[in-house]
Amino acid sequence: MKIFHSIKDFSSNKKTILTLGTFDGVHIGHKKILDKLIQSTQLNEFESLVLTFFPHPRMVLQEKSEIKLLNTIPEKVKLLEAIGIENLVIHPFDESFSRLTAEEFVSSILVDQFRIQKIIIGHDHRFGRNRTADINDLIGFGEKYGFEVEQISVQELNTISVSSTKVRKAIDEGDMQLANNFLGYDYFLTGTVVTGKQLGRTIGFPTANIQISEDYKLIPLNGVYVVKSILQNKIIYGLMNVGFRPTVGGEELSIEVNYLDYEGDLYGQELTVYILKYIRLEQKFESLELLKSQLEVDKAQALSYIEGIE
Repeated sequence: MKIFHSIKDFSSNKKTILTLGTFDGVHIGHKKILDKLIQSTQLNEFESLVLTFFPHPRMVLQEKSEIKLLNTIPEKVKLLEAIGIENLVIHPFDESFSRLTAEEFVSSILVDQFRIQKIIIGHDHRFGRNRTADINDLIGFGEKYGFEVEQISVQELNTISVSSTKVRKAIDEGDMQLANNFLGYDYFLTGTVVTGKQLGRTIGFPTANIQISEDYKLIPLNGVYVVKSILQNKIIYGLMNVGFRPTVGGEELSIEVNYLDYEGDLYGQELTVYILKYIRLEQKFESLELLKSQLEVDKAQALSYIEGIE
C-alpha cells in the first residue's frame, strides 16, 4: 500500500475509485464500504484510494472535544493494508481545510488531484464547509464533473448497525465481546515495554509495563482483562491490568500484562496486546498477599476462558 501524508503528495498514472472518512476502528461497517471499493478496482483499470484525516475533525472543530480514538495512525495503516487498499492519503485536518466549499473540495481535490472515476460513500455522508452538502449534491457534482457516485444504502448499513461511537461506548464499559463483534477483530493496544517497579515479580506475577505514546488512543475501562500477544511467532495469553494500582499506592495510569506461559526479556520491545475479555474492576487490597490471592483467582478464570476458545 502506498501512503501519502497530504493530498498534494498523491500521484498515480491511473484514475481512482475513492472513498473517504475518518474510518476510526476500521469496523465491520467500514469494511462493507472498503470491500466494495476493492471489488470495483479488480479489473485493474483503476486504483483504490482511501482519503482519511488526522487529527480527527472533532478534535479541531469542537473546542472542548475529548474524543479518544480506536486506532492510532500506525494501527489504522496496518488494518487498511490488510484489507488490500492500494493508496492511502492521510491529510492533515485543520480549520482552513474545513472551510473549503463542497464544490471546491470536489473540483480541486477529487477531480483535479485524485482524478476519480467513482466515489463510494454512505447514504448519510455530508461534506463541504459546515457539512452543508449531502449525497444529492455529490450526485449533481458527479454529473457535472464526470464521475460516478455509488452510495451505500440505509438498508445495507442498517443490517450491520455499527458505528465508531458504539464501539467506543462498549470499550468504555468493558464490554469487549460486543466491541470485538462490532470491529470484526480483537481490539488492540500497541506500545513499548518499559521498566516498572517490578513489584509483580515479588508475588509471582511478573508484568510487562506497556507505554502507549499516543495520548488520543482509547484505553479500556480500568480493570483486569484476558489478553493475547504474538511473541516469537506464537500466541501467548495473559492477564492485563489497566488502572492506578491502588494496592501499592500508584498515582499514574498504568497498563501491565502478565503473560501466563512466557519467560523472556521484553524490555524495549513494541508489543501489540489484543483484548479478549473483561474479568473485573480494579480494586484496592489491604495487602500484597490478598492481591496475590485474587490474581490466582483471575488466572484460573482466564485459563478457563482460554481453554474454551482454543
